[in-house]
Amino acid sequence: MAQPRQQPDDHLKERTTCPYCGVGCGVKARLEQGRMVDVEGDSDHPANFGRLCVKGSALAETLGDHGRLLEPRVDGRPVDWEVALSETASRLQAIRAEHGDTAVAGYLSGQLLTEDYYVANKLFKGFLGTPHLDTNSRLCMASAVAAYKRSFGTDAVPCNYEDLEEAELVVLVGSNLAWNHPVLFQRLRVAKARNPLMRVVVIDPRVTDSCELADLYLGIRPGSDARLFNGLLTWMADRGRLDPVYLQRHTNGFDETLAAAREAVSDIESLAADCDVDAERLETFYYWFSSQLHVVTLYSQGINQSTSGTDKCQSIINCHLAGGKIGLPGAGPFSITGQPNAMGGREVGGLANQLAAHMDYDSPGAIDRVTRFWSTPELTPTLPEAPGYKAVELFEAIERGEIRALWIMATNPLVSLPDANRVRAAIERCPLVIVSECMTDTALVEMADIVLPASGWSEKDGTVTNSERRISRQRGMLPPPGEARHDWWIISEVARRLGFGEAFDYSHPYQIFTEHAQLSGFENDAEHQRRLFNISALAELDRAAYDALSPIQWPVTAKAPLGTARLFEDGRFITADGRARLWPVQPRGPEQSLCNDYPLRLNSGRIRDQWHTMTRTGRSARLMNHRTEPFVEVHEEDAREHGLVDRGLARIVSATGEMRARVRVSPAQRRGELFVPIHWTDRFSGAALSGSLFRGLTDPLSGQPESKHGAVRITSLPITWEASLVLDHQLDAQLGAAVRDDSSYWTRIPLEHGVCWQMAGEPRAEQRDWREWLAKMLPVPAGPLADDPSAERLRAAGIEEGRLRWWLMVGPVTELPGLGWIGLRLGDAISGQPLTDEQRRRVLAACNDGTAHQGPIVCSCHQVGRASIVGAIRQGDDSIEALGARLACGTQCGSCIPELKSLLEEEKSHANAAIGDTTQALAV
Repeated sequence: MAQPRQQPDDHLKERTTCPYCGVGCGVKARLEQGRMVDVEGDSDHPANFGRLCVKGSALAETLGDHGRLLEPRVDGRPVDWEVALSETASRLQAIRAEHGDTAVAGYLSGQLLTEDYYVANKLFKGFLGTPHLDTNSRLCMASAVAAYKRSFGTDAVPCNYEDLEEAELVVLVGSNLAWNHPVLFQRLRVAKARNPLMRVVVIDPRVTDSCELADLYLGIRPGSDARLFNGLLTWMADRGRLDPVYLQRHTNGFDETLAAAREAVSDIESLAADCDVDAERLETFYYWFSSQLHVVTLYSQGINQSTSGTDKCQSIINCHLAGGKIGLPGAGPFSITGQPNAMGGREVGGLANQLAAHMDYDSPGAIDRVTRFWSTPELTPTLPEAPGYKAVELFEAIERGEIRALWIMATNPLVSLPDANRVRAAIERCPLVIVSECMTDTALVEMADIVLPASGWSEKDGTVTNSERRISRQRGMLPPPGEARHDWWIISEVARRLGFGEAFDYSHPYQIFTEHAQLSGFENDAEHQRRLFNISALAELDRAAYDALSPIQWPVTAKAPLGTARLFEDGRFITADGRARLWPVQPRGPEQSLCNDYPLRLNSGRIRDQWHTMTRTGRSARLMNHRTEPFVEVHEEDAREHGLVDRGLARIVSATGEMRARVRVSPAQRRGELFVPIHWTDRFSGAALSGSLFRGLTDPLSGQPESKHGAVRITSLPITWEASLVLDHQLDAQLGAAVRDDSSYWTRIPLEHGVCWQMAGEPRAEQRDWREWLAKMLPVPAGPLADDPSAERLRAAGIEEGRLRWWLMVGPVTELPGLGWIGLRLGDAISGQPLTDEQRRRVLAACNDGTAHQGPIVCSCHQVGRASIVGAIRQGDDSIEALGARLACGTQCGSCIPELKSLLEEEKSHANAAIGDTTQALAV
């Protein structure tokens, strides 16, 4: 039953694809003695041409068997694969027999490869007969999908990355490209440097690092995007800036769309007031957009994650169609995906309202067509007749008891879905929970009845599709550890035990891919209402050709065997009459209303150096340095009003949950608004689930949740002490749970050779006796102590046989050393090697050795801290190039360049202010 494994050749550089964001960067991995030792960007891959962000460059640091699921489990006990697969099949069959096919559901992920996705969709919808299969891409791109289909007749991104370089105007709306798609941001930076006439507009409630490239910034009121683009449409119409020829030849619905836009828009001043932006700046944007033909509007979660997300996407598409700014180099509405294979999941039918190969339940003849294609001489699938539950609805159905078996693959809905506490309760009451997962230490694995260990990146073999429709190979270079298996194999083996083996007789992923390619071309012609997604030219690949497959953009057909870079160049769309549809939009505000109890608007999103729930990026110590703790960004005046201080702790409360986080007072925030990251789980911090703060409200068409518009209140978290505790891995395994339970606030930060715990305690009847606490908690006695009990300050270390086992410092957060110092001074010391006299001195001196305050890490590639950068600027390094020459910051992936520019501007501002003060004093 074990799959054959091939040991990689030593010193081999293998081409593969990065598993993080939707950019889909090509990666070269260097292997030595059966392990990956380094990665670099693939200079031949057209998505990135050799560039990698800091997450991609750290991929080799995230691998290893530690923390991996190594064997199947059933009811909490380890079993072999035969037992696990048989139990999975028999329990699913029992629930179907008692409650019907629709009592079974699956929940997938954009982390799966296309081949995994295809087999899962085929099993659930084709042979288990349940429509209830959805994916976490529902939380990411569903609104963009719905709007594309409504306008173009198909889910098809018309643009490619080269269009960012060809454009005269690039509009970033609801996208912090600098942090969330860093390689594209660097590509845009280079294009702008080469073309000084290019303009960039950033539309976002927050001042993000993406504003570094902005010629114009519009800090709009959250949720007012559709109103802004409706205003653009009316402005274009009133000033003769439409493309009447394009509208007449290639579109329908313009008159109704313009009439609806006029209902919601009056004069420019009123519109600007509604959006809370300066009227002159708004009209400048309208003039720029209307005056240029080659305009790309790049949008992402800030648009999609809304109860009116489809309409917001639609309002953007309407403007491009009305101006004829589509189907041209450097022009089009460009939705950029969040995950590496969100697009691939859409291709194979991973969403609950899809079948497969871009066919939907309401596509004429689709159910019959897919049924006939999946039939075998002995088996005929029974496909559902109507769509299933979308993600949020799915877990509500589980809560009601309607769905009684749930198979979750490669995702953790306990963290990513809104109303996280309700989701947890729903999963707890589900009679059968099956989890396919790579990592062992997740709350979801603990809740599962059956756990199936899956292969991970560098082991999985298949394809992914990036944001520009480019299919790339993600190659398996290393054998899965222990008994871990590929997802497609696990699904196929369960299918065999359910009696469907003839339809799932795969021995290699190339067979799945070619079947998927065949289906994309099956009855796909003018007679059967042509489908744009078509990769039938790849349907005859043999294994060698599949293994050697180069990146290629769909459609890939006999007429376009080398792929298709740009869509709709001929003005023909995939609708009955071949015309695109403009769609009337009535702007709606967020459904999570502000009130006296919850007066602040909450936004959420990703940060630069982390990915989703940190199960992978959290394994790299240097990726933890940029933002070490869950945080909440707040405007200075809001901080003052709510009793918050920078670097203090806060409690954020909504109607559905609570989060505790470190305060970051930031001018990037608008008054009355907060921002929190999505990454921290209960494995990394206490009460840090941002998903618990949002209600499960969704767009009525796309089903995408409103995760950008929460309603909350914020208060200071009262504490009497804070501390940093460093443990070696052995002590952390023994004591971690006790440390967590003994703190009101905690964050667990992985280091290369240990773990750092940031802890804080709320007021109690008695002050903590730290000497007593050390004696009770830590088995290795403390060496010499330096403490001031009255001021709650202490420094101590535990050294056993010359080796550092633990280190503790108690004091105000402003005095505690940053993670940069801890990693620099304690990282090697806690590695298990005996300390030298110099290392012992530094450990015992704690942060009094003059090196503690390099501040937070800005450049993760070279571990350069804020204090070092500020020091260099004050010594005369007044450019990015000068800082790079001195400190190497900004010279590798470039992700830190926006922050470096901000520091340069900040120091320049301080210097000018100081000169002004001096001049004024002299005048007096």
